[in-house]
Amino acid sequence: MKTILIPTEDHDAMAAVLEAARLVAGIFGSYMEGFAVRPSTASYVTIEPVGGLAISGAHDPEAAAQARQTFISFMQAHGVPAAPAVVPGQSAEAALSYGWPHADSADDMFIGSLGRVFDLIVLGRPGPAAENPRAAPLEAALFESGRPVLIVPPAVPKTIGRNVLVSWNRSTEQAHTNTFALPLLRLADQVTVLTVEGGPTQGPSGEEAARHLRQNGVKATALTVNRGERASGEDVGAITLEHAAKLGCDLLVKSAYTQSRLRQMIFGGATRHVLARATLPVLMAH
Repeated sequence: MKTILIPTEDHDAMAAVLEAARLVAGIFGSYMEGFAVRPSTASYVTIEPVGGLAISGAHDPEAAAQARQTFISFMQAHGVPAAPAVVPGQSAEAALSYGWPHADSADDMFIGSLGRVFDLIVLGRPGPAAENPRAAPLEAALFESGRPVLIVPPAVPKTIGRNVLVSWNRSTEQAHTNTFALPLLRLADQVTVLTVEGGPTQGPSGEEAARHLRQNGVKATALTVNRGERASGEDVGAITLEHAAKLGCDLLVKSAYTQSRLRQMIFGGATRHVLARATLPVLMAH
């Protein structure tokens, strides 16, 4: 995870987003790049339940300047050096540093495009209030970039990746997410692979998933629980977060939208619940 993209705007989780990115960058010696993100030009209604009505995305130079100031002030306050200029034709090995190469703001869909050439995208956990992060940047990152997204709640994290819960639902999406998470998982002191029995997807057991991680240098153990009367996808999300809290985890690794977003909106789902309620950072991929 040598390159980290941080879309920057004014919301109540921005300080936590920057700190989470810095913690990961400190582990891997990463380059962090920020840019000012704004809503897409056309107003629309997102079907993601944690989001809402987006406003018009007209360019606001003052907001873009404020986003840049927020990003750079944070980096300077924490002693992160600015990245040196890249010389054409020469390789540039990533090291702990930051950059802000885009003078103007860009809309949400730019996250999905630019994110394809970064190892990780860091965003705030969406919420319904005006001061909360918006859902559209997260949707663009998850569905357009092909990269993992670290989703951060408003509380500033003290550690990331020391004690990790992997939410194993047997799906292709979760296998994909586990692979993205391997650099962090290999460095963790404790990794618990949680399986909530009774899900709709057939596939390898939690113990088999934990064994695969152990074969890749991860200190992984399996934990299987029965959902009992808690049969909905929302309940699975609640059980997952309950175990993350019980185990004192500082990171949850979970796939996004094994079911379609429309189905999750109608029937509920684990992804929707986690996005609405998680109090720890969540590494997601689709």
